[in-house]
Amino acid sequence: MRKIYLLGTVFLLLMVGFFAWNNMFADNNLAKKPISPQAFDLSGGPEREKRGFPQREIIDLASEYPDVFFRQGSPKEKMVALTFDDGPDDNYTVEILDVLKKHKVPATFFLIGKRCELFPDVVKRMVKEKHVVGNHTWSHPDISKLSEKEIIEEITKADKVIKKIAGYAPRLFRSPYGSLGRKEVELISSKGYKIISWNVDSLDWKGLSAEEVKTNVLENVREGSIILQHSAGGIGEDLSGTVEALDEIIKVLKKDGYKFVTIDKLLDIPYKK
Repeated sequence: MRKIYLLGTVFLLLMVGFFAWNNMFADNNLAKKPISPQAFDLSGGPEREKRGFPQREIIDLASEYPDVFFRQGSPKEKMVALTFDDGPDDNYTVEILDVLKKHKVPATFFLIGKRCELFPDVVKRMVKEKHVVGNHTWSHPDISKLSEKEIIEEITKADKVIKKIAGYAPRLFRSPYGSLGRKEVELISSKGYKIISWNVDSLDWKGLSAEEVKTNVLENVREGSIILQHSAGGIGEDLSGTVEALDEIIKVLKKDGYKFVTIDKLLDIPYKK
């Protein structure tokens, strides 16, 4: 009887552990394969807690540094660029790639270096399917709080792993949370990078519904727009609205006569070193 009781207790503990693990990694939509939160999470904190860089400051930087800081393309051509931050993962990123492939639409992905190490096959798929990849730092810190040495280390470390997997080191850079000032722009551009911002924010990092994401994009898009979305998030962040909205966003913009291009083609700048 005692042996049966002990076996029952062990079984119960195993079941509790399984469901705890499943909730941690599946229900939060982290990724399909088991990984630790430390290996996957954003070092600067969740987007929903850290975002808030004023659009006015983005416009100011684009005006002050027109050759290195970009928030939109030419308003004379009916072209737009879809951009996706914080990937890769093997969940949302893969679903987004599936939608893009279905519509034969290219996009630009700003990748986190440590996540590239976790999901190299997803990065290879991006390159194979003619998307462009950019640098989004190694661990997604708020670079405005880092020293110059730390900023360069974050970018360089990401460059190395992206080059190893994608076959080239990116020349395109996007700052996590969009957070940077004049000092960071001058430092990063001095290393040969073009800094890519946006003028249409889907706000998908708030965990919005597909309808809300679609509205935020379609009501603000215009000729030359750089559209910001996310292909992965932090722990507990839900980007299902992004995936569900993407199909309709592409259909509507194509019907309206827009051509989808990657950032390098929209801005006529190189995307690799």
